[in-house]
Amino acid sequence: MKKLIGPFRQVLTMRHLPLHGKLADAQLEIIASAGILVEGEMIEQIGNFQTLQSSLKEGEYEQVEVPKEAVALPGLIDAHTHLCWAGSRADDYARRNGGMSYLEIAEKGGGIWSTVKKTRSASQEELVKLMLKREWEHLSQGITTIEVKSGYGLSVAEELKQLRAIKTATKHCKADLIPTCLSAHIKPKDFEGTHSEYLDTISKEVFPLLKAEGLAQRIDAFVEQGAFSSEDIAPYFELAKAEGFDLVVHADQFHVGGTEVAAKFGAKSADHLEASTDKEIEILVKSGVAAVALPGASMGLGCAFTPARKILDAGGILAIASDWNPGSAPMGDLMMQAAVLGAYEKLSNAEVLAALTYRAAHVLSLEDRGKLEQGFLADFVIYETADFQEILYQQGRMRPAQVWKMGELVMC
Repeated sequence: MKKLIGPFRQVLTMRHLPLHGKLADAQLEIIASAGILVEGEMIEQIGNFQTLQSSLKEGEYEQVEVPKEAVALPGLIDAHTHLCWAGSRADDYARRNGGMSYLEIAEKGGGIWSTVKKTRSASQEELVKLMLKREWEHLSQGITTIEVKSGYGLSVAEELKQLRAIKTATKHCKADLIPTCLSAHIKPKDFEGTHSEYLDTISKEVFPLLKAEGLAQRIDAFVEQGAFSSEDIAPYFELAKAEGFDLVVHADQFHVGGTEVAAKFGAKSADHLEASTDKEIEILVKSGVAAVALPGASMGLGCAFTPARKILDAGGILAIASDWNPGSAPMGDLMMQAAVLGAYEKLSNAEVLAALTYRAAHVLSLEDRGKLEQGFLADFVIYETADFQEILYQQGRMRPAQVWKMGELVMC
């Protein structure tokens, strides 16, 4: 049976907006006194509530009421997370605030390697339980699609354990989990060989199983000092691209160079970009590679934000993601981070919301969500307010009243 949900004070459809470049709030389509008509998992129609109601026959639909003051927008999409981990890095956070740099902490046994050891010690079942808890926290924030990376296993067996845990978790959660293989996070300290030899091992032994078991369609790499150089990663990406994987790059977090790699190999996105200059922005825009800003990492590390304003003004594609991880971005509050980035970078409400919805969907190659439109998934979030501007204005304090996923109420 169809569901007619509403009436809403406002529905922000995010329809008819460009993928590239800056946006003004005046470009937003805001439907007042609106309803959302759902059939099964899909949106059948968006429009005036009374008009939709009068077009339906009695017994043909179920009416679902919402709070008297309610705003609906597409389900949020977090296009960059590391939700599959065990342990804590509170000691890293304290040392950073005490004056040590991220790279110095890593050299002394902290950083990514610290989480690798803790994640390796956890069973696959334990990792699934931890992910499901984090997924529920994200869902309660209105996030209905979540990208999740491996990268804390860093051996053939342990990377596969992480990716299998992500696949298992997908069967038990409400949000969609989109897996990404980040075996090229850093070279593990217990690997006796070069960076290139490690990557060769991963590509030969992990890549075939990603396909055979349906574990991931996306390959990510950390191109950075202390991780992998442009030269290290080139053969790895060449093979991944030849085998049909989508590519992603952790780029320009502390030093530039990753953006050029992303452009060279036609990556879907370059994520981080805190160190990017005008040169890197030009490369991004010309190549069509999307930029993913990770304000949680900037806040966690106390460093500059991604130059989001410049990227949009230059005609780039901008998504905003949480980077939720135990080291540099332990908060995981996507809306709060996006609101803060918007304040610092002077982004319009339209630009921030686009970066959390349809532009984030593009980064993940998902063409069925991110907008409230006929034929799209019925993924949407409802806030108890009469004015959508309150959502970003309250910088994460306003939590959703309801979250709908594939036409079902999954959180209220």
